[in-house]
This record gives sequence, C-alpha cells and structure tokens, in this order.
Amino acid sequence: MPSTVRIGTRASTLALTQTGHVADALARLGGFDVEIVHVRTEGDRLTGSLATLGGTGVFVTALRDALLDDRCDVAVHSLKDLPTGPAEGLVLGAVPPREDPRDVLCAREGWTLTTLPPGARVGTGSPRRAAQLRAARPDLDVVDIRGNVDTRLRRVAPGDLDAVVLARAGLARLGRLDAVTQELDPAVMTSAAGQGALAVEVRAGVTDPQLAAALAALDDPASRLAVAAERALLGHLEAGCAAPVGALARLDAAPTDDPAAADSRLDGAPGHVLTLDAVVVRTDGSQQLRRSARTALAPEQPTVDSVTDVPADPRGTGRLVGHVDPERHAAAETLGRTLAEELLDAGAAGLAELGPR
Repeated sequence: MPSTVRIGTRASTLALTQTGHVADALARLGGFDVEIVHVRTEGDRLTGSLATLGGTGVFVTALRDALLDDRCDVAVHSLKDLPTGPAEGLVLGAVPPREDPRDVLCAREGWTLTTLPPGARVGTGSPRRAAQLRAARPDLDVVDIRGNVDTRLRRVAPGDLDAVVLARAGLARLGRLDAVTQELDPAVMTSAAGQGALAVEVRAGVTDPQLAAALAALDDPASRLAVAAERALLGHLEAGCAAPVGALARLDAAPTDDPAAADSRLDGAPGHVLTLDAVVVRTDGSQQLRRSARTALAPEQPTVDSVTDVPADPRGTGRLVGHVDPERHAAAETLGRTLAEELLDAGAAGLAELGPR
C-alpha cells in the first residue's frame, strides 16, 4: 500500500462532505495521506424517478468498479444505497458511527406533518417516504422529485412545493438543520435500511497494516449491528431501494430486571438487546404492516482488529468484514430475517413489489 490512500466518492456536495469526514478520520487513525477520487455513477448521470433508474446499485456500481480496477483503495457510500447481496472481491471495511437516521420535514411557514394544509405539495424522491406520507396524510399531494439537497430545499422557498422530506443525517453533515421544521417520528415515517450510516468499502484481503488498523478503529460495532439487522430484513424480503419498506434497529443495554434479556448476560456481564422495527406500505398509502422484534445479544467477545484476520462473512459471502463478534453479527442478521418472515406471513407481498425482479 502506498503512503497515500485513494478514497473514491461520488462528486455531489453531500457525498464529498461525507467522504471528507471519513478521509479525515482514516488519515488521523492510520497516519497516512489521502487523495479523493471522483467517480461518476449511473445514478448521477440518469434522470427520472428512483423507481425507474434500475433500483438498488445505481449509485454504487461505478465506485465498486473503481475499487476492483485499483483506481482507488477505499470507496465511501451512503450505506442505504448498497445492494444487500454480496459484491465479489469487496468487503465492508468499516461502518462509522451512525448519524440520527430519522427523516425530517422541511416546510414553509414552519409547518409540521400535522399542520400542513390540505392539498399541500410535498416533494420526495423516495417511494418509501411517499407511501408513508400518503398513509399519514392521504390529503397531501406527494410530488416525485430528484436533485441534491440544495436543489430540493430551493423548491420549498420560494419554490413550487410546500415541503420536502429529507434524511436528517444529510442535513446534519451539510450544516443545514436550520431548514428542518419537524423531525418525523419513526412510528410514522420509518427510515430506510442503513439510513444515516456510511459504508467504507475495500477490496477483500487488505494487507496494509496501517489501513487495516484504521478501518478497525473507525468501525462502530453498534452501528454495524443495527444496519446488519435492517439489511438482512430487506434482503430476505428481496426489496430494493424503490420498495416502500422501512427498517430501523437500535442497540440498547440489556435491562437487569427484564426476563426477556436474561440470555444476554454471560458470567454476570451485561449484554445488549437489539430491537428492529419495520414497515411495508402499499404505494398509495391505503394499507401498511408494522411489526417489531428484538433479540438478546451476549456480551461482546474480544475480536481481531485487522480486516485480514477474519473471513468476510461466516457463510463466505464476502459481504462483511469482522470488527464485530461474529455471533452477535449472526444474531442481528437472524433477527432481520425472522422479522421479514413475520411480515411475509402477514401479507407483505400483497402490499409491495417484493421478491425477484
């Protein structure tokens, strides 16, 4: 590995800001120089709604190609953009601490979702957000939009929309939380799997000890476990980014007086409880399924701190790399698949386009 680590990114303002945070952290943790490599993805080039752009992967394929072609050493993605299936030759080297994953409303006149007037025009490019908006307020005019954060906000004031729904994490990273008029309750607007988290992807078999150590130090086990559960649910449903499916997990310390968390204690040491909430919504918002499940996690066991010392995934898929206790990670994925099965049993496939396409 050269003394300079090349970090691939999309060239949007948000992507560059996110990548800058990762680059600064890796440089600080690894003691090397970094170089930012701009990569234009299909999602940047094409126009049209998200549902018509080919779904999951349109924002990451070109970055992955750059990694595999050795045009960069690291790629930074919004984790919600990553397909849930394996990427041959690549692993998820780190999931930095996650930003607040909630969606937010940015409206004129300080309006909230409750106080928006009937017929208000609310913009979003996400079928998931659009369906949940219609479920909460059937009287709203939900408008499909594209564009970066500034472009979307300009359509509110003094533009043609009354409000837009955006990810709080992106606004926080851009220093634009002043535009928020309401942070939306996840019980009303459940976020996308992986929302608020970043994915630092690398080629499998990283051997440079500086980069390996920096990735291990950057990785946040709680964030990785939460997104592992969310992505396992999405993958089991075979739902892409255009499906009206939300998933949000959280890791909490196991309460000592909770019988359901008894299995999360080992030799007197406290473990954790991982809770996963999910929703599948009919596109028109007329029907939705909301379900929740949780699992107890034993205390974290010491793990290796090098991406070269563990397989990419216990099942050999090459999907993940281990800075998390493999048993805890497997439990998180099992939680996601189990809740997905519960949703399917309850009729989720009748509400949304799930399964192979």
